[in-house]
Amino acid sequence: MKSSDIRKAFLDFFASKGHEVVPSSPLIPGNDPTLLFTNAGMVQFKDCFLGKDQRSYTRAATSQRCVRAGGKHNDLENVGYTARHHTFFEMLGNFSFGDYFKEDAIKFAWEFLTSPQWLNLPVEKLMVTVYAEDDEAFDIWNKQVGVPAEKIVRIGDNKGGRYASDNFWAMGDTGPCGPCTEIFFDHGEHIWGGPPGSPEEDGDRFIEIWNNVFMQFERKENGDMIPLPKPSVDTGMGLERISAIMQGVHSNYEIDLFQALLAAAGEVTGCKDTENKSLRVIADHIRSTSFLIVDGVLPSNEGRGYVLRRIIRRAIRHGHMLGAPSGFFHKLVAALVEQMGTAYPELAHLQSHVEKVLRIEEEQFAKTLDKGMAILNAEIAGLTGDTIPGEVAFKLYDTYGFPLDLTGDVARERDLKVDEAGFEVEMNKQREKARAAGNFGASYGAGLEIEGETTFLGYELLENTGTVKALFKGGEAVAQLNAGDEAVLVLDETAFYAESGGQVGDTGFLKADGVVFQVKDTTKEGSNHLHKGVLVEGSVKVGAQLTAVVDAEKRQATALHHSATHLLHAALRQVLGDHVHQKGSLNTYERLRFDFSHLEAVSAAELEEIETIVNRHIRANTPVTTRVMAIDDARETGAAAQFGEKYGDEVRVLSMGIDDFSVEFCGGTHASRTGDLGLLKIASESGIAAGIRRIEAVVGQAALDFIANEEKTLKGIAASLKGSTDNVAEKVEQLQLRTKALEKELESLKGKLASSAGSDLASQARDVNGVKVLAARLEGADVDALRTVMDQLKNKLGSALIMLASDVDGKVTLLAGVTKDLIGKAKAGDAVKECAPYVDGRGGGKPEMAQAGGQKPEGIDDALAAFGRWADAAL
Repeated sequence: MKSSDIRKAFLDFFASKGHEVVPSSPLIPGNDPTLLFTNAGMVQFKDCFLGKDQRSYTRAATSQRCVRAGGKHNDLENVGYTARHHTFFEMLGNFSFGDYFKEDAIKFAWEFLTSPQWLNLPVEKLMVTVYAEDDEAFDIWNKQVGVPAEKIVRIGDNKGGRYASDNFWAMGDTGPCGPCTEIFFDHGEHIWGGPPGSPEEDGDRFIEIWNNVFMQFERKENGDMIPLPKPSVDTGMGLERISAIMQGVHSNYEIDLFQALLAAAGEVTGCKDTENKSLRVIADHIRSTSFLIVDGVLPSNEGRGYVLRRIIRRAIRHGHMLGAPSGFFHKLVAALVEQMGTAYPELAHLQSHVEKVLRIEEEQFAKTLDKGMAILNAEIAGLTGDTIPGEVAFKLYDTYGFPLDLTGDVARERDLKVDEAGFEVEMNKQREKARAAGNFGASYGAGLEIEGETTFLGYELLENTGTVKALFKGGEAVAQLNAGDEAVLVLDETAFYAESGGQVGDTGFLKADGVVFQVKDTTKEGSNHLHKGVLVEGSVKVGAQLTAVVDAEKRQATALHHSATHLLHAALRQVLGDHVHQKGSLNTYERLRFDFSHLEAVSAAELEEIETIVNRHIRANTPVTTRVMAIDDARETGAAAQFGEKYGDEVRVLSMGIDDFSVEFCGGTHASRTGDLGLLKIASESGIAAGIRRIEAVVGQAALDFIANEEKTLKGIAASLKGSTDNVAEKVEQLQLRTKALEKELESLKGKLASSAGSDLASQARDVNGVKVLAARLEGADVDALRTVMDQLKNKLGSALIMLASDVDGKVTLLAGVTKDLIGKAKAGDAVKECAPYVDGRGGGKPEMAQAGGQKPEGIDDALAAFGRWADAAL
């Protein structure tokens, strides 16, 4: 069976068992701050297991794209050197959220693997493991499925602590977890290795193909195991591993999908050995890098972008080892699209964008790869011992862009080690910055414990009466607040919008007779709205009735900017391309800020076109419509999801503009008609990170104020030029022409002055063995003036050694000159090296002329004296 056929069969099987087939989520987790990348099929369902997210289904099946190349789950160093490690893989999974449990999960897995209708694997080739204390799972396998007891291995706490076991699964230090049962395939006696639990278990004979996790607990930060409200099931089976078994091969790299990629990699690198480790690295890495780019990650020196850059550069270096021509890696995207574009249409849709990102990164790295490798090879050649010093690894990273693991790869290939501790000492802040990029180790679910939910009434109302359901002061729940207390107040229902989707939270007041609570911000914790502020007057108890009054003016201005963001996003994609994805936004009553993926600065012409498009839709004054619909139906409409947002089974879909120009998921508040925005004015466009651009803009009254300020500035410029706003451009052009003429005249005068100075200085030269030696200081002369004087002195003096010095605003310039007839005796570069230290500088140049800069003007006389001594010695 082809890999694509196995993927389809798995999803079809579980669909026949009442499972909802759910699309793969992005590689950037939208609901988990503890993860760098999506590394398992259960990531998108984590809140379902915790009981925090309710879906319309209780059974699901997926083929999930996963990356393990950073953070805790990191397989990068093993990729290419083992048969089954990958940076990118597909995880086939079936899930139960409080529906079926151990019995059905085990029977489903066995039926799919062994039934003639499905995979039809020989039963005698399979064996299973269970958690040592899980008698229930053991009995299901033995008594109901019929697996002999000798083929069921109990695995206890074999990793040094309670529940630290190969058969007790946890995704992280906190979160859902539970015992698991694994299914292994026996590749045969001809391959070394023993069954799980044996001393030879690390061999390749018995390979785990499917893990069924029984989610029973939530592990807290303090280690407590809290029973989940509804025991659930999370399973995972690697598509690549099961494909190898179904295709009768031992290594994942021998399956159809990888064979096609290896063939393509061999063609672009010139290597035809499909078992070559470097070729395997390249074939693996084109998958992870391409899909990361599809999901919006771009190469950078921070966080996810740093990991992507490491993977790309690792692939390029392995191509370099094979003698591949420069710019080979991006050419493999087409082969990947051919293999996986049908299953993942977004890959095919963004093929040209992926190729462009990889090509640019290749070009940048190619400039430093040869130099870096030369330095590393030289260091290794002179190495004493078996460890590359941390200082060398840091130099390669800091100067030549070599990630530490790249140096580690080279070291491992030559049976060497890298002093990683020394590298960390040298790198310190840079390394911390590159790997942090957000607190990916943050505790999941940290926050205030609040039951129930707040009903949001703010789509229709700006004022309502609600009941106080919780009060918090200093992070602790309290029964009462008194005047002056800074606190958090939670109502059962509110008109206040809580910060989300890039829109800031509402401000305003919560009031009752004798009570005034000033709301300075509104945020969300789970399904509850937190009104953050200070009790200005009176006292409040839990259960009290308060009137919530939103600051209507700020809300309206904020809503207008939020609506403008949607139109701006659509216009950016129309003008720049479909690769544009939102990377963050901020909508306040004063302005909007929109971050998006794009590799280069947006030109003035493009900005003008974007602005024109948005304003055309504003002038059309079409209704802004909102529909609440099932998320699958919403996706069918082509609605775009917002960056970093998490969605339930039902979503609000916002449409605006002519012919639904913009259609996006959005829970924010918005204008009623596009005409309410008045107009949009782009205030600035800039780069904020590698491949990430930012536009700031204003609409409505803020846009009018912005234009008024611009007009005021223009009038001021016109007045200073004794013109009007009508002819200010002409006046500026005249001024520029006049400035250029004056600069040309100044240069001419400088040349005449230098000629005069050269004539005067020539008489100061002293004769040393028939050679003229001159060391002189020219006050206030710039580098060009010094060079002009140097040329004139050489012509006048004939055979000469010359040093000229100047000081301009505390910056010293030394210029040494040697006439051609003396190059055999003296070189200008040696002269500046001798003299530069006196002015705290350094420099270099050609034998006949060299230059140095310095920061110590008081050392010029000493430098000139040193030149005289150097000249005497040379002659």
